[in-house]
Amino acid sequence: MTSTQDHPKTDSGTADRTYATVNPFTGETEREFEALAGDQVTAVVDRAHTAFLDWRQRTVAERAAVVGRAADLMTERSDALAALITKEMGKRIQEAAGEVALAASILRYYADKAEQFLAPRTIEVMKGEAVVVNEPTGVLFAVEPWNYPLYQVVRVAGPNLTLGNTIVLKHAENVPQCALALEELFRDAGAPEGVYTNVFLRISDTEQVIAHPAVQGVTLTGSERAGSSVAALAGKHLKKSVLELGGSDPFVVLDTPDLARTVKAATMGRMANTGQACIAAKRIIVLADVWDEFVAGIQQAFGGFTPGDPADPATTLGPLSTERAAADLHAQITDAVDKGATVLAGGGRPDRPGAFVEATLLTDVTPGMRAFSEELFGPAAVLYKVQTEDEAVALANDSAYGLSAVVYSGDVERARAVADRLESGMVWINQPSGSSAELPFGGVKRSGYGRELSELGMFEFANRRLVRTLPASR
Repeated sequence: MTSTQDHPKTDSGTADRTYATVNPFTGETEREFEALAGDQVTAVVDRAHTAFLDWRQRTVAERAAVVGRAADLMTERSDALAALITKEMGKRIQEAAGEVALAASILRYYADKAEQFLAPRTIEVMKGEAVVVNEPTGVLFAVEPWNYPLYQVVRVAGPNLTLGNTIVLKHAENVPQCALALEELFRDAGAPEGVYTNVFLRISDTEQVIAHPAVQGVTLTGSERAGSSVAALAGKHLKKSVLELGGSDPFVVLDTPDLARTVKAATMGRMANTGQACIAAKRIIVLADVWDEFVAGIQQAFGGFTPGDPADPATTLGPLSTERAAADLHAQITDAVDKGATVLAGGGRPDRPGAFVEATLLTDVTPGMRAFSEELFGPAAVLYKVQTEDEAVALANDSAYGLSAVVYSGDVERARAVADRLESGMVWINQPSGSSAELPFGGVKRSGYGRELSELGMFEFANRRLVRTLPASR
């Protein structure tokens, strides 16, 4: 991935961009927004810190009530929010509605679970008592992507607002209205000014925010280059960071007792959100004894996608987020084909307006081709034929990334044995990779570090303070 606007990976090494709604179906620029001037940035963080001093003093129940109200408002505004997602980044309207529901469920989860998660923990000691209390740390700076413009944000906002931190959000440049809608939602839910602040921030002003003494943590979903840059700045200024970076996730097919189910899962795992998901099944690794029937099935499935207006429920293939994203993906496909890869489906761009790329299947992809080592962020998958489980595991692990992985088999124990050997932060057996509020999300290797969601996501930016008490001396 190379940039937030063209992939969901914020790239702090690129030039500053304009915040604008550019409809990827029509190519029309519908609205533009000014970025903050440099001298305004410090004032934003100052307000967030002032808000924190009050917000942290409220009870967990009071903070959770605001987050719970935000969940309710998100559900009430579902149609408008889904339409906005579709307009700004091209997500098919059914999937946009699904994202709104998922985001609302995450906010509800933390509203309901916060008091349980944040309750003090007693440690058994020989004498006196020891308790760990969970406290907020301050202002957090969040840099979030366009591919799930609500879901990605609430993964940070849900746990941290209930914990008592405040948030300054830099959203992606191509979803500014989604960013503003989220800010309005939290304000309407009762969050005081400064508790949750959206900033249209120039990339060149990122260090100014991270360096601010009130900022206690930085979280980013972004490219390796962006993650490296932000992590370096966080380290320079001694700030905790959490990174969720790229993925080139393997989907390993060991056997196919239910071929239709396995093909459907692989297709959905690759094509959800027009393939623009970090945990999408980008490398499909199939054992030789089921290769022929699996390939025949997935070729038929990929051939059934029809491009069209993402706001039309009949559309099965939406546009990519931007024209540049479509051009970049097509260049990766072309590079592979020019170097000897075989196209089993798609491979081109439809002869129509919009940021479209055909649903594409490649095989015979080898080292030296961009598609072998780079993340394909769109409707394109690479199929690999292997002879043994050992070969499947070796190929699955032959990646700089380690976000998620999938293993399919009619023998669950066989699948688990293979899953235990995969280098990933998450592994799914007999279902495509996904996300839910109660499940921890994060990767290893160059896919980043730290965890979001679940109880684990509550504590990445918490001060887990020890209180040790002994009887008074007599």
